[in-house]
Amino acid sequence: MDALLDFLEGGQSDPSLLIIVMVFLAVSLAVFGVMAFLQTRGAFKRRTAGIAFDDAGGMQTAPQPGISAVHKLIESTTRHYLSVDSENMKMLRKRLIHAAIFDPRAVGVFFLLKAAGAVGVGALAAIAMPMLSASFENQFWLFVGTGGLIGYLAPSFLLDKRIKSKRQEYRNGFPDFMDLLVVCADAGLAMEGALERVGRELASSYPALAANIHMTNLEIRAGRPLSEALEHFGDRLGLEEVRSFATLIQQSDELGSSITEALRVYSEDMRHKRLSSAEEKAYALPAKLSMPLMLCVFPVLFVVILLPVVVRFKMGAY
Repeated sequence: MDALLDFLEGGQSDPSLLIIVMVFLAVSLAVFGVMAFLQTRGAFKRRTAGIAFDDAGGMQTAPQPGISAVHKLIESTTRHYLSVDSENMKMLRKRLIHAAIFDPRAVGVFFLLKAAGAVGVGALAAIAMPMLSASFENQFWLFVGTGGLIGYLAPSFLLDKRIKSKRQEYRNGFPDFMDLLVVCADAGLAMEGALERVGRELASSYPALAANIHMTNLEIRAGRPLSEALEHFGDRLGLEEVRSFATLIQQSDELGSSITEALRVYSEDMRHKRLSSAEEKAYALPAKLSMPLMLCVFPVLFVVILLPVVVRFKMGAY
């Protein structure tokens, strides 16, 4: 107790000591939170992939006290946010699903990372302020608040970046998904068997898309209708092409038309869209290269061409 009082008195006389302790706690919380989240996410992926663990052959390790404390913190935060059913919370859960994060504790980890980022970056800004010029001393709290705001918003920016990356993966893999689905349909497989086979084939090249396909198969096995499972599949991916595919299967099933022929037509349309997108990017490349050429290449060419002339004029050769 006396040591704790001495530490607090030392912190009051030296504010940088308290800031260092705050940075250490924030970084430790963030690291343990990420470790716990990655561990849970890895276990979820193994369960969805159908990989069985042999507990007898594996090594059993006792949980560390720090990690167990972080687990308890994540569980309590998750229980708190699971009881919240506001529009913002629904939008956050939808964004996490679009980012291929299906862990139910992801919401709690997300808010813990935001809090740790706000405290950590704000404390780092407070430590870095004395290293700057003395003219910034009057703006100390402005820099600390700005750093805390950046740390608070950083997980949201990273989540948006991950959503964009996963959406691009879905968009690149969906035409291949349609081609393989047509091949399976031509071979006589039913839609459920075709989805399972295509999911296994795409696991190496498009793992996030294969995970969503596997979740669709699990929903169908649980008794959910095919049209509803495909509709949820489109909602998880967040692509208009996938929603159109779900609508196509539903209409073909209701009208009694050939699903194989509908898949073949839609696959050709997806292939045409993919080619059109590639041509659009190729046509836009010269316009995008014009500014780097003007800023980087042309000045060097001008220097190389005109420098000998300038040297000759300076030396009196002309």
